[in-house]
Amino acid sequence: MATFGEIIKSSKPVLIDFSAEWCGPCKMMKPILDQLKSKVGDAATIIKIDVDKNPGIATQYQIMGVPTLMIFKDSQLKWRQSGVVSATALEELIRQYA
Repeated sequence: MATFGEIIKSSKPVLIDFSAEWCGPCKMMKPILDQLKSKVGDAATIIKIDVDKNPGIATQYQIMGVPTLMIFKDSQLKWRQSGVVSATALEELIRQYA
């Protein structure tokens, strides 16, 4: 299994959804991300990271609230926002960084 560092090295955008099982808004992101995946296909990688199971990464990226969404490309953080974000907005961002 690839490490977080290897995953975000990708030359295509990588959307990370930092979430938690107990978080209501995080549950709202699942259908949004499913819809996004059907729209962007292989143009981006979409990953969900549970902050409770991966506290090291959550601390490293200073995740204070969930959901927090980030887009990386070539190991660089391109965009970050906390809260629920629409599939349309995320699709525009991914296309911008593709």
